[in-house]
Amino acid sequence: MKLVSFSAGDGVIRPGALREESNLVVDLSAAGCQDTLEAIAAGIATVPREPGVYVGHRLDEVRLHAPLANPQRVFAIGLNYREHATESGLTLPDFPVVFFKLQTSIIGPGEAIVLPRNSTEPDYEAELAFVIGKGGFRIPAEKWREHVYGYTIINDVSARDIQRSTTQWSMSKSFPTFCPMGPAIVTADEIADPHNLAIGLSINGEVLQNSRTNQLVFGVPALIEYLSSIAPLLPGDIVSTGTPPGVGMGRKPPRWLKPGDSVTVTVEGLGELTNPVIAE
Repeated sequence: MKLVSFSAGDGVIRPGALREESNLVVDLSAAGCQDTLEAIAAGIATVPREPGVYVGHRLDEVRLHAPLANPQRVFAIGLNYREHATESGLTLPDFPVVFFKLQTSIIGPGEAIVLPRNSTEPDYEAELAFVIGKGGFRIPAEKWREHVYGYTIINDVSARDIQRSTTQWSMSKSFPTFCPMGPAIVTADEIADPHNLAIGLSINGEVLQNSRTNQLVFGVPALIEYLSSIAPLLPGDIVSTGTPPGVGMGRKPPRWLKPGDSVTVTVEGLGELTNPVIAE
């Protein structure tokens, strides 16, 4: 199932299930869920097909929003592709490098990335993210599949000049609009192996990142085990697994985001996430 947040004519944002074969979004409100966080916590992972109970909307008549705008937390992992650590001039870590992106940075597909006035080095990062369905503390790596609800795309937009000014990365990654997400959360049953997916990013049609998730240093099982050994994971937590090589700061000369750009992140099986770029 592809879990989405959508709004129709009344502008109210509701949880929905995207049925691509019929270009319909099924309203999940009838299941008693006010938003996608409640749908995830309830474990809803199949498209309801009860006529007269669940209302369907044509995809071209709705607006898709970030599929999970109110996650419990957004954990993000740095330096999780070997080549990205090299292009960043940093040593490959022995343990996952963890920071957070604030909830206020989340936007959905088609919404604009706003470049802040107080940064001159805004960068892009294509990432595969997974969403926790069943929480837990000290989860063993071999139990990881029991805890993953699904997968989505994140663009970990980063202000590199702010990032370099401190050893703590979260603020440089949390300007408003710096966490584009979507277009959907694809439930885990539709992704046989999250560690063998094509991942890439293009700006204005030019491919700048092109890799596969089999290059991850710490995969989903290791990340779940590590994070939950310190903080209990909660339903609706998001973990963004890091970016492959090709980011703007690793290029010569650097390729920073600029107004007028259109950024598209693609992850195999999850679709495309496209966002325009504007100045503040």
